[in-house]
Amino acid sequence: MNTATRLRAALADRLAEDGTPMEPEWGSAVRAVPRELFTGSYFRPVAGSAPTSYRPVREGEPGWLEGVYSDETLITQLDGRIRADDVSEEAVHGSPSSSSTLPSLVLRMWHRLGAEPGHRVLEIGTGTGYSTALGAHRLGDGSLTSIEYDPVVGAAAAAALKAANFAPRLVIGDGLRGDPDGGRYDRLIATCSVRYIPLPWLHQVEPGGRILVTLSGWGYANALALLDVTGPGEATGRFLPGCTSFMIARPHDRPPRPTLALLPGEERPSRIDPAKLDDWTGGWIAQLAAPSAERLGAGAEQILWDVSTGSQARTARDHDGGWTVVQHGPVRLWDRVEQAVHRWQAAGEPRQEEFGITVSPTGQQVWLRTEDGPGWDLPI
Repeated sequence: MNTATRLRAALADRLAEDGTPMEPEWGSAVRAVPRELFTGSYFRPVAGSAPTSYRPVREGEPGWLEGVYSDETLITQLDGRIRADDVSEEAVHGSPSSSSTLPSLVLRMWHRLGAEPGHRVLEIGTGTGYSTALGAHRLGDGSLTSIEYDPVVGAAAAAALKAANFAPRLVIGDGLRGDPDGGRYDRLIATCSVRYIPLPWLHQVEPGGRILVTLSGWGYANALALLDVTGPGEATGRFLPGCTSFMIARPHDRPPRPTLALLPGEERPSRIDPAKLDDWTGGWIAQLAAPSAERLGAGAEQILWDVSTGSQARTARDHDGGWTVVQHGPVRLWDRVEQAVHRWQAAGEPRQEEFGITVSPTGQQVWLRTEDGPGWDLPI
């Protein structure tokens, strides 16, 4: 048994021991798919660096293969163009733009999707192709179509899939528009996040089919949703427990903006602790309330910046142990956040699994506990 085969078997055993849902067929996929073909060289964040810098780990160097078979997300591209093999420095700054998701999350996603042999599956975001390969091993090449937005990333994934002897249908294009050939599917799984559910998905997934996708936004909060398609352009679903996050789909990412300049505004006491936005669900609630706002800062010093109107809100601790907020612009961002957080607190600060989502041709709404409970419209 060579080193890679041994490490694959050890990873499968470790994932099972750690409680990752893994039917025998998926365990077989983990043992069979050579992840090193899909990651190649990768980046690791440098501990303690601020802003975060990344060290390239090059293919073949000591520890490279062991890192490939760790249950970690491996960053394979920065800033939409920089790959580890392109870097000559010891470390480099950048924003992660492509990665190989940690295997335990990949398997949990496939498990939650409930895809079985015979299902036609559309994957949005081929990425490195590792998740695609696992799906093709389990479901068969002919059952799986995968769409990748970045042509460079897509070409690398296609080469890796071919080298691993898989041949699912691969498409380069905007996955938010669905299958450009108008295919019909039983399941859709997204390995990127979106601000709202793209309507083409709701017409290409058959009624009775499922969509598994992470909802995110410019506040960098995330929530994993499983939706049942109830008709053309219609679906309803629930959010799932746990802390799942993916890079946002590039067409849904925030538009370019100038360097932040804090502007004067109206000051008053804050009616909530700004640190509530550091809570996984609290930050998501704030994002629902102010969906066009980018969130910066942490703790008592939060900044919201609405990229569409230029509105701002910034908080700080006051001398009496409370907090103040300064708001500028036509949208009172903190007013909206306070109202949403108060509704969430009045309900007992429930986690995301107590929320649901309803999608129709006229709108998309996230709601708490029941469809007639507190709700927030998504920014379609």
